[in-house]
Amino acid sequence: MEYWNNRFSEKGKIWGTEPSKTAIYALKLFKKYEITKILIPGAGYGRHTNFFSANNYEVTGIEISEKGVSLAKDLDSKSKLILGSVLDMPFNDEIYDAVFCYNLLHLLLEKQRILFIKKCHKQLRVKGFAFFSVFSELEDSFGKGVQIEENTFESKPYRPTHYFTERDLFLHFHAFSVIETGIIEEKENHGDLGPHTHRLRYIFVKKEQKV
Repeated sequence: MEYWNNRFSEKGKIWGTEPSKTAIYALKLFKKYEITKILIPGAGYGRHTNFFSANNYEVTGIEISEKGVSLAKDLDSKSKLILGSVLDMPFNDEIYDAVFCYNLLHLLLEKQRILFIKKCHKQLRVKGFAFFSVFSELEDSFGKGVQIEENTFESKPYRPTHYFTERDLFLHFHAFSVIETGIIEEKENHGDLGPHTHRLRYIFVKKEQKV
């Protein structure tokens, strides 16, 4: 919480207000199915809640940073925004058609990742969908810093990063039916690192039954 409050306070809308390339691709997939209601854990300052609500989805975002929620309310007046940790889900008894989660899962340790995915599964309707993007082992930063778990490194204090192989990603989502997975190259320039490209793995899955 402290890390993201400080970052959003210092950098503001650090990645701009336009949606990521990843979110644009996820929208194309969502349009193929009967999706009207989306949950976005790790909503940040609202660029993706705003993007999906602008495309006529009913959106709920969850964000741990109070500063992030404040910035999101300025950017996005349509979505419902909840202040809290995704590990404390659910915050309501609502069931969603889809989950969109951008670059959050890899910031959690193994037990947290497993718990978080289970919580997302429970808040999806049967035949609901989830789209997650994560850092891959193809990232330039892979292997840098102190290794604290397998393929998990702490390059900044209190900020672990897990790097997913394809097999690892499949294992994490074993309770779902996998529809599609792949790599998306996401270009960024947010000052501290200068222009760079993330090589993200994404996975698009379907909930077939209750667990």
